[in-house]
Amino acid sequence: MTDDLADPLDFQWGVAIPLRDGTSLDATLYRPANPVSPLPCIVAVTPYIRDRYHGRGVYFASHGWPFLIVDVRGRGNSQGTFRPYIQEGEDGHDVIEWVAHQPWCNGQVALWGGSYGGYAQWTIAATRPPHLATLVPVAAPYLGLDFPMRNNVFYPYLMQWILLTAGKAAQDQLFTDEAFWARRFRQWWTSGRPFRELDTMTGNASALFQEWLSHPEVGPYWDSYNPTHDQYREITVPILTITGSYDDDQLGALEHYRQHLQHTTDTARALHYLIIGPWDHYRCGTPQLEFGGLRFGPESLLDLQKLYRQWYAWTLQGAPKPNFLLMPVAYYVMGAERWRYAQSLEAITSGHQLFFLAPGPPDLYTYDPRNSDGPEIQAEAQITSDSLVDTRFHEALGPHQFIYHTAPFAEDTEVSGFFELAAWIAIDCPDTDLYVSVFELTGQGSAIRLSTDVMRARYRGGLRSPKLIATEEPLLYEFQRFTFVSRLIRRGHRLRLIIAPMGRPIQASFTQRNFNAGGVVGEESAREARPVTVRLYHDAERPSVLKIPLGRALAEDEPTVPATALQQIP
Repeated sequence: MTDDLADPLDFQWGVAIPLRDGTSLDATLYRPANPVSPLPCIVAVTPYIRDRYHGRGVYFASHGWPFLIVDVRGRGNSQGTFRPYIQEGEDGHDVIEWVAHQPWCNGQVALWGGSYGGYAQWTIAATRPPHLATLVPVAAPYLGLDFPMRNNVFYPYLMQWILLTAGKAAQDQLFTDEAFWARRFRQWWTSGRPFRELDTMTGNASALFQEWLSHPEVGPYWDSYNPTHDQYREITVPILTITGSYDDDQLGALEHYRQHLQHTTDTARALHYLIIGPWDHYRCGTPQLEFGGLRFGPESLLDLQKLYRQWYAWTLQGAPKPNFLLMPVAYYVMGAERWRYAQSLEAITSGHQLFFLAPGPPDLYTYDPRNSDGPEIQAEAQITSDSLVDTRFHEALGPHQFIYHTAPFAEDTEVSGFFELAAWIAIDCPDTDLYVSVFELTGQGSAIRLSTDVMRARYRGGLRSPKLIATEEPLLYEFQRFTFVSRLIRRGHRLRLIIAPMGRPIQASFTQRNFNAGGVVGEESAREARPVTVRLYHDAERPSVLKIPLGRALAEDEPTVPATALQQIP
């Protein structure tokens, strides 16, 4: 008789977790079979219905870790009303303390999760649950900064996400039907109707959409979603932050990271590690060799599941620190196809190379937000949503944008960190939106998107300080919210800087359209639209300059990633 059919784990579905207010949350529990004693436990919360994380539960439990996945309030089989993001701190506090007192838990509770689950970890930690031992936030948004808007510019994807989490049940088929959403967003965009009507036009009148849209800029409302400075100070458990160069929530993940390091204790700061991989939002949880038209080297396939196990063994059981974490910051240099390490995020960049736009008369483009059938719309229909190499959108814009090129690089140069752009710009309207992107141009004529930034002109002085433009004289616009990138630019390659109107479809998606009239953007329609003329100055009196972040030179004793940290490549 054999035990081939022996199950390596115990499974319990429908675990009821009572909260202080009498609400009950529903969870699924995965545990190692026949443990000899209580164990540290891993908890994740999700609005996406816990069945999505069945594989994670089986993985952790079969490797010795109890794993509890919880439907958040109002979703799945959990009681109550779902209020996205704002509810997770106090609810998560109660979940952790309930888990800590179960007979199968030794009192140590860890958190895990990505995206919404990454954000939830920060708000749970802010409530200081006594039994919280560590957190691993992956691709975590910072509300008001990168979701549901970026730099105070909303995007229609917001309605796609709201429908994903509407009601109690899963909406995965609806959410992932990109052709369906492209048609809906196109219908809204070409109609010229206000952004505030997008919810009804997409078939789901949403009080949440209307509430969020009523707070169009960073301020007290959005501050209430994120930990305060004092709360960051009190988060003293070990933290492993994970994001990617192309993660949609990179800005948020790094904002949580910076806020925590700025305000916490020296001891806690030393226990916060950061990993930035060559990944987009989805692949921050599941690295792959290829996406967006790019292919990465074998070192990019970091075995994150093994890293999680090593992290929890170190922080909860006193095992050695994961061998991948050789320094506080690990980042992947695309092009060179290798991991590098630094003592801090700032230490990744050794300095900046200044690219001054050649002196001359101002350049000019015009943009009419009423134009809904131009060639760029036709190009948009052919562009895949995650492409990092498709430039047809910009090609279709033709003269309605600014394009500048550096000279070819004289030698291989690592670009690592954050671009910055200081541009002298004049507009003849109270407001407009600007989209800035930096590409690498290869010797074969292809282009690779490196980093982007967006700015609504009224917020040129800060996201909290709207001020409409009341002059046609040039003003200094400082773009300082580019996404992080690390890439080796080969000798002979160049960089391309593009400044374009943002009201057009960008990479097969759409953005909230600013009709340039200076009113409440979400309530304006094509009736109020004003064509804008944008002039960019680059002369001796008003120099416009792109700051290119340069990586550090490789040292002879530079640590290299241990081979044992990588996945087996199929």
